[in-house]
Order: sequence, then C-alpha cells, then structure tokens
Amino acid sequence: MQKYTLKHLQELESESIYVLREVFAQFENPAILFSGGKDSIVLTHLARKAFYPAKIPFPLFHVDTGHNFPETINFRDSLVDKLGVKLIVGSVQKSIDDGRVKEERGINASRNQLQTTTLLDTIEEHQIDCAMGGARRDEEKARAKERFFSHRDDFGQWDPKNQRPELWNLFNGRKVMGEHFRVFPISNWTEMDVWQYILAEKIDIPGLYIAHEREVVWRNDTWIPVSDYINLRDDEEVVKKKVRFRTLGDITITGGVESEADTLEKIVEEVAAARQTERGNRADDKRSETSMEDRKKEGYF
Repeated sequence: MQKYTLKHLQELESESIYVLREVFAQFENPAILFSGGKDSIVLTHLARKAFYPAKIPFPLFHVDTGHNFPETINFRDSLVDKLGVKLIVGSVQKSIDDGRVKEERGINASRNQLQTTTLLDTIEEHQIDCAMGGARRDEEKARAKERFFSHRDDFGQWDPKNQRPELWNLFNGRKVMGEHFRVFPISNWTEMDVWQYILAEKIDIPGLYIAHEREVVWRNDTWIPVSDYINLRDDEEVVKKKVRFRTLGDITITGGVESEADTLEKIVEEVAAARQTERGNRADDKRSETSMEDRKKEGYF
C-alpha cells in the first residue's frame, strides 16, 4: 500500500484552505483584508483555490490611507478586475475630512495609526462579521499571540489574555451582536514559506518586491522612498539606490533594503540569508517596544 505524504508547503496550503472554508461555513458576511502586499496576495490566491471553480465568495477589503505606493493601488485594481470580485475601500482621507481622526504633523508623521478608526467604521458600515488577514506569527511578537480565530469585542478591541482554545483545529466563531472576528489563515507560515509558495505557484506580485532603482533618503536606519508625502530635513540627502521592499505599507513608513534580488529565485536566497525580520524596516513598529500590540488592542489589523 502506497503511503501518501504532503510536502511542507502542501501541508500549509491545506491548513489555510481548511481555515478559509471554516470561515465560509461559520460567518455570514466575511471579507479578506487586502493591502496589496505579498501575504494578502497569497491569502487571496488560497481563497481562489479553496472555492475553485466558483469565484471567491468574499469581497476584498482595503483600508486606503491615501499614502499608498501607486504601484500597490494599480496592482490591487488589476487583480480585482482579473478575479471579478467585489472591492470594499475604507478611506482614511474621508475619516480625516469627517473629523473622525486627526492628521499627524511633523517629520515622522504617519497615517498608519489612523487606519484603525477607518477599519472599524467600514466593518460596521458593511456589517462585516469576519475580517480575514494575512498576518503571520513569525512577523512580530504581538502577532505571535494570535490564534487563527481572533475574537473582537463590540468596540473592535482585542484582548490577548482572553483567547479561545483551538484544540484539534476546532474553531469557535460564536459571537453576540456587534462583535466580530479577525481570522488569520496563514498564521503558521513564515516569510520563507510565503516566498517559496509564490515561486512554486507562479503568483503575480507588485514590482516593489523586486530590486529596482529608486530615489530614497536614509532615515531611522532604513531607506525611505522619496514621495510627495514626506518632509525632508535640511541635512537629508536624496540618493538613488537599487532597493526592494520586504513588506509593504504606507510609502511614508516602509523602508527598503539595498538588494540585487531581481528575480523570485534571488529573493528566496536573500530571505534565507537575512538576519533581520521583514518588519525591521517599518518605521511604525519602531515607535515603541509594544507599538504593534497597543494598536491591535485598539482594533488594528
């Protein structure tokens, strides 16, 4: 009798598809949080495989800060057209205009923290009871505390000390009116797993992940791309560097790394040799030791 075993990536894929199907079975109005980054792209690809040949039964949900890389928005719109899925967009600019949040000022100003209000408002507006994200436990210590099914109270808050057990991959999605869940189907994946899967599945990604020449400035120990949204200090020099981005966020906080990795194969090699986490170049994570956990408790991704 022939023994059938799954390879590592196949096991991860199978687990994630199982979680996606559990979401479909347990919730009435779920959505996929889509940033245009590699993790949300992989999550969308997994959803496509989970329900093929039908279309993805969830809308894509993007919180648009207005400070995105133009390449990210173009990729998002192209993918939505290709998949024929619904796109929900929550606008941070609208939240500012409506007086829901106040724009930060100064050299290190960012709209990253403002996303929480826009996210929660859009969840309430569209009555989303489950928002699936591409967060992984290896990314950051606060995300390492997450379960697959992460309960949020009626204020959208997360309590890391009140997580539900998930023995034998049994998920409890019960909630009362006003509450919702965040679900993370690729929690057990690593950055290397994601890149190996993208390579194996030939998944399209934004060119920002590929090494390319770009105008940047050295700030907070990383190369920040020059854009209309950042204010330069008098002593800062704009230079051209061949960089790529390991993680994508607002253009104002996403640092690039000098790289020659201009193919997926070279990216896999580079990630294997890296000694810094992929979020090590994110300025928003450097504000404090507990910045991510503090934001998550308030309702952040």
